[in-house]
Amino acid sequence: MSLTWKQSFKNFENYLRLEKSLSENSIEAYLNDIRKLEEFTVESGKDLAPSSVTYSDLKDFINWFGSGNKNARTQSRVLSGIRAFYKFLLIDGEIDENPSSLLESPRIGMKLPEVLSVEEIDRIVSAIDLSKPGGHRNKAIIETLYGCGLRVSELVNLRLTDIHFAEGFVTVTGKGNKQRLVPVSKKTLKEIDLYKIDRKRLPVIYDENIVFLNRRGRKLTRAMIFTIIRDLAGKAGIMKKISPHTFRHSFATHMIEAG
Repeated sequence: MSLTWKQSFKNFENYLRLEKSLSENSIEAYLNDIRKLEEFTVESGKDLAPSSVTYSDLKDFINWFGSGNKNARTQSRVLSGIRAFYKFLLIDGEIDENPSSLLESPRIGMKLPEVLSVEEIDRIVSAIDLSKPGGHRNKAIIETLYGCGLRVSELVNLRLTDIHFAEGFVTVTGKGNKQRLVPVSKKTLKEIDLYKIDRKRLPVIYDENIVFLNRRGRKLTRAMIFTIIRDLAGKAGIMKKISPHTFRHSFATHMIEAG
């Protein structure tokens, strides 16, 4: 006898919690997606058990769900939950074929990230007041983000021992703790050297090896990097919505344009 929706929900919930170790919020999101499918089977008059749902039924569900003016990203998320549910039923032996395997997610419009021109980057650098505390640090941050194309997480974790001044490169630890060597310009190294003078004047330093520190001698947070960049962009009169990643994307774009 086929499992009811209620029984299937319970089994799927246990699977997500015990085997996939998902958070309670993630589990509830998955279950809500499946409840929408159950709701569709009732409203459409089909009143099917989970194991009786076919590929054709799922296509009808997509049309039904999409008629409510749901955006493509929401539809894609719901379909992801349904795929996970039917993958589970297949693993659990409740179905012999997965009806969701051929479903295509709606296209999600990808907005290209903003790119700063070289002139705009120069304006941001010029907006830095080098007479104020943090001035040389902020200039070194901008030069390092753009000149090395670093992620913000790589920047805040950059260590002095990662910078090879004589050889002209930095060792960057990225995602998955994978390391790569990145060339660094003399201009960027000069700004880091100037910042190191101010850095030594900090009353206390909690990690001698971390490059970029706040006024209390602690490692800068990702949020602080975002704040620094947005404040400088505002002072430079740049209205684009930018973030640390904007410099990484601009670095890559300018490299391609330069051949």
